[in-house]
Amino acid sequence: MITVLVLMTLGIGLGFFVGKFPKVIKGVDKMTTWSIYLLLFLLGIGVGLNEKIINNLHTIGLQALILTIGAILGSLVFAYITYKLFFKSK
Repeated sequence: MITVLVLMTLGIGLGFFVGKFPKVIKGVDKMTTWSIYLLLFLLGIGVGLNEKIINNLHTIGLQALILTIGAILGSLVFAYITYKLFFKSK
């Protein structure tokens, strides 16, 4: 955990100093996007290698679908309430 916090702090500090250079920002944005793609690919490999997950995919998939629908509906409801309370002009 210390490693994560140190790296995050160093990244924030570095970002503060190089944030004034648009080319650096564009390069960091592209590297971040491709790093996320690589992490998702490696996660997919890890899931594919796990026989327990593969054998229970039908059960896990249904639970994931239910959780996803619930999260989306909850987000929509609370976004609507927030809009009505704070942003709608009277």
